[in-house]
Amino acid sequence: MLCRASRRRRITLTLISDPHALKQALIAEASEAGFAMARVCRPGAIPDVPKRLDAFLKAGHHGQMNWLEDRVHWRGDPKQLWPEARSVIMLAEPYTPDHDPLDDLQHSERGVISVYARGRDYHDVCKKRLKRVARWLVAAAECEVKVFVDTAPVAEKPLGQAAGLGWQGKHTNLLSRNLGNWFFLGAIFTTAELPVDEPEVDHCGSCRKCLDICPTDAFPAPYKLDPRRCISYLTIEHKGPVDEALRARLGNRIYGCDDCLAVCPWNKFASTARDHRYAAHGDLDAPPLAELARLDDAAFRVKFSGSPIKRTGRNRFVRNVLYAIGNSKDKSLLGAAQKLTNDADATVADAARWAVAQLRTSFS
Repeated sequence: MLCRASRRRRITLTLISDPHALKQALIAEASEAGFAMARVCRPGAIPDVPKRLDAFLKAGHHGQMNWLEDRVHWRGDPKQLWPEARSVIMLAEPYTPDHDPLDDLQHSERGVISVYARGRDYHDVCKKRLKRVARWLVAAAECEVKVFVDTAPVAEKPLGQAAGLGWQGKHTNLLSRNLGNWFFLGAIFTTAELPVDEPEVDHCGSCRKCLDICPTDAFPAPYKLDPRRCISYLTIEHKGPVDEALRARLGNRIYGCDDCLAVCPWNKFASTARDHRYAAHGDLDAPPLAELARLDDAAFRVKFSGSPIKRTGRNRFVRNVLYAIGNSKDKSLLGAAQKLTNDADATVADAARWAVAQLRTSFS
């Protein structure tokens, strides 16, 4: 979003000329809007990212995420994304679950959906808050702004560390001494020159719980992730059949994976989610696999309207459900899998046949 004045809501403010006073007022506005933290860095604060990104892409770790190769110069250098920007405001919005999501893994007849995707699509919820703060800033400083929530080539996690929100842990996610690691990131680029915060340093120490719990060994080394083995990538981004050697490791995870987040000791400081829309909708805490397997395209779209899950489409989602059924060792789910062995989608049919074979083997 690029704007000089609010179109939806007029904000009458006395212009704040002092940069320090402007920043303090901005932080207060961000808190009122629902953000738990707001910090500032310069667009050029992440000079090591282009080299890291280049190595990641050359190693092929992005798998089928070809969009990571697009506009790579913007992704690596925020200064090129918008040369006029003088400051980047990084904001954190908690979505902390009210229970331990690892407990859901014990119920093999039900599917496990990543916590962030159980409620309203965070892209919509968080962006509205960002726009509110951005409109306030435009009115207070007569500046220009652009807002981003995981929808543009912006290196949010490195910028978050440069701004002092937290640090990229050994699981590569941003985590904070004040918030744990259950939070979304939003960014406001602005032509206003604001005082910057100190970058955060690493506080992981010798802990490696996030590395050791990974079901698919997706971390070749601390602070390095190979998405091609990551369950979040496999269940959300990967198209077509999943490698048979990895299917059993998916367990009953049907959309994303929270294992490495859930075990982080810093979550003892996790901030409570402030927006009830991030709470699970309907039965998305632990939906029955048998019901999900019956979804056709129309029913899938209705069930996941307003959810980030909708973006994967019915076929990829039901593929995941069938892998979970195959891993369930639950004889009562055999019929649900058998009905899909001739599905119109070849990947779904393949997953159904695999599930049937797994179940028959488990109780033969």
